[in-house]
Amino acid sequence: MSGPLDIAYQSHYRVGHLQAVIRYCLEGIAAGFGEWEDAAAAPGAYLAVVSGASVADFADPMGDNYWPETGREPLEEFDAFYEALRTVASDCDGAAVMGVDGVINEQLVRFRSPPDVEVEYEPWMGARHMSALDISTRDDVVTTLTLSEETGRVTVFQNGTFESTPPERFGDRWRGR
Repeated sequence: MSGPLDIAYQSHYRVGHLQAVIRYCLEGIAAGFGEWEDAAAAPGAYLAVVSGASVADFADPMGDNYWPETGREPLEEFDAFYEALRTVASDCDGAAVMGVDGVINEQLVRFRSPPDVEVEYEPWMGARHMSALDISTRDDVVTTLTLSEETGRVTVFQNGTFESTPPERFGDRWRGR
C-alpha cells in the first residue's frame, strides 16, 4: 500500500545519486583491477540500500567482517568511501548495508532469502548475485548492487529485476549507447 505521505525511495533524487556514486565506485574498482582471469585475488562486493531502521529480521552478522572506520558516508567523503569499498571488496565477505540516509552500517551481513521469492536467475549469477536479486524483492530494500569477483560485472538490482554491465560496457550510459 502506498499513501500520500509515503516516500518513494526508488525514485528519490538523493537515493538515486547515492546509487550512482556506489555504481561508479564499483566500476572504478573493476576497471582498475583488470585481471579477472585470476578470480582468487579479484575484488567482489555486495551492497544494499535499505529504508528500514534495521535488517535484523532478514540478515545475520557476517562474523568479523566490518566496514573500515572511515568512508561510511559516500556522499560526504567520496575518496574515503572509495578506498574503504576497495578494501572491503578485496578483504571481506558479506554485504554492506546502507540506509537511505547514505550511512553504511559497520557490520557486514549475510542476508537470508525471503520466503516465496519468484525470480529468474541468469546462468552467470553466483551466490552473491542470486542473493542480491532475492533481497531486492523486499519492501524495505531500495536497491542492491554487486561487483562480480569472477568477471568484474557490476549489477544493480531493484524489485526482483536487474541491470548488469560488464567492464567493456562501463560508461556506455554516459556516451549514449
